[in-house]
Amino acid sequence: MARGLRKGLTSYGDEGFALFLRKAFIKAMGYSDDALDRPIVGITNTYSDYNPCHGNAPALVEAVKRGVMLAGAMPMVFPTISIHESFAHPTSMFLRNLMAMDTEEMIRAQPMDAVVVIGGCDKTLPAQIMAAASVDLPTVVVPVGPMVVGHHRGEVLGACTDCRRLWSAHRAGEIDEVEIETVNGRLAPSVGTCMVMGTASTMACITEAMGLSLPMSATIPAPHAERIRLAEASGKVAAKLAVEGGPRPSDLLTPKAFRNAMVVMQAIGGSTNGIVHLAAIAGRTPHRFALQTLDEIGREVPVLVDLKPSGAHYMEHFHHAGGVPRLLDQLGDLVDLDAPTVTGTTLREVVATAEDVPGQDVIRPRSAPIKAEGSMVVLHGNLAPGGAVLKQAAATERLLQHTGRAVVFDSVIDMAARIDDPDLDVTADDVLVLRNTGPKGAPGMPEAGYLPIPKKLGRQGVKDMVRISDARMSGTAFGTIVLHITPESAIGGPLALVRTGDMIRLDVAGRRIDLLVDDEELARRRANLPAEPVRPVPERGYARLYAQTVLQADEGCDFDFMVRKPDNAS
Repeated sequence: MARGLRKGLTSYGDEGFALFLRKAFIKAMGYSDDALDRPIVGITNTYSDYNPCHGNAPALVEAVKRGVMLAGAMPMVFPTISIHESFAHPTSMFLRNLMAMDTEEMIRAQPMDAVVVIGGCDKTLPAQIMAAASVDLPTVVVPVGPMVVGHHRGEVLGACTDCRRLWSAHRAGEIDEVEIETVNGRLAPSVGTCMVMGTASTMACITEAMGLSLPMSATIPAPHAERIRLAEASGKVAAKLAVEGGPRPSDLLTPKAFRNAMVVMQAIGGSTNGIVHLAAIAGRTPHRFALQTLDEIGREVPVLVDLKPSGAHYMEHFHHAGGVPRLLDQLGDLVDLDAPTVTGTTLREVVATAEDVPGQDVIRPRSAPIKAEGSMVVLHGNLAPGGAVLKQAAATERLLQHTGRAVVFDSVIDMAARIDDPDLDVTADDVLVLRNTGPKGAPGMPEAGYLPIPKKLGRQGVKDMVRISDARMSGTAFGTIVLHITPESAIGGPLALVRTGDMIRLDVAGRRIDLLVDDEELARRRANLPAEPVRPVPERGYARLYAQTVLQADEGCDFDFMVRKPDNAS
């Protein structure tokens, strides 16, 4: 089997010439024959001036290179797409599959015996792992790490749970323009991903739990020297993988690994976005992600990590309390500790070295959980025949059983135009409904599910309402919010049939979300739906590919032609 520079030669019809030409051109970079005869470790460079979450990527790249060379292999850095949550239009989710394709094809196209992927901001780690699962080249994942906390008026702040809380206070007139601008400069005091249990932290934690990254990789703060040392150690592991040929992603992404990921996602108070991404990763393997399994796990697994938005602390506190290894130790028999890791050890060996921090209260024992049940629940009913999700750990308990009148918004634009209208007919007991915000309808399934509280209600002190949509919600957000309603309204899902004034019942204990309208009336409404699609298929480019092939949320919003058939499928 070809290795190193001899791997994947460019097609000229003459392999000897192809290698000769490759060596001739790469020697222009000053490489010696000794360097070029080594196993090659590719290293993704996802740095971008548009991506402050990845601001430490250059330092991590250099550390990984150092680790690779210390272990006797040759590092080769190559760029890929970089996506930042607040800079990607229309949404970062719209571009996740493009990043996955870019990363996959660059790994395939260029000679490397192992690869280190460096990422962090919400959609980058999922995209990279989707790519790694498809290529199945030995891969080490290096998260960029969370930023450190900010401070304002003696209060600890974190992007972006506190930015949502304080912005809501500003909308309600409790914080003036001067103070909100001061807060704006203090919410994100360093490079790195959000320091609460948002999507970036969720994905980093489940990546570590699935054995794709080194122990403690999920929680070390981005600016800390320990993060640099972890990158160096990851480079050493990658060099070993390049020589030994494994373990590969297919060795690690097993049914037990996916189950462990679901257990950890429930126990950390994880982001609902993690459900979509885990489904997409599973779709690149012979295995599948089942919403029902996630819900069953949530009934058994308590929330043990006391982090915002479900709790009180931040990622650096989770790290100093022992990180994911200590959490796995507390979870005990709820996780399969015999699952392998990229280092060649099992999770059991990782847990055996977990630090025991006296007096810490961030990682709770199972006897004293933050929440008795897991972070997320899966709902069904006539509004969500394909499923919907709710982050109960960040919801208002009294609203988990609620019946209210629908107030419907047909799009994000419609919502923005009317939500703060003083004449909007809305009360705190109503259910805000947003539609046409799913994978196809928006497009890109934006994080618009966190519908703002109407300004006139916010000024009355209303902090939460039941809100439902086919959109997503940032993992940093909080509230009684039903998301990912499937099938989405833009393709004729039941959400398209809801009218303002209809009654909607949320029953979290019964795992249901229902529109209280009789079947005959719903049939009449369905017959009157417009024949034309809500959003016409774009004429060209990636947008056309996306619109024609993107799957629904329960299947991870991957492209239909990228999903691998299960091994027992015909």
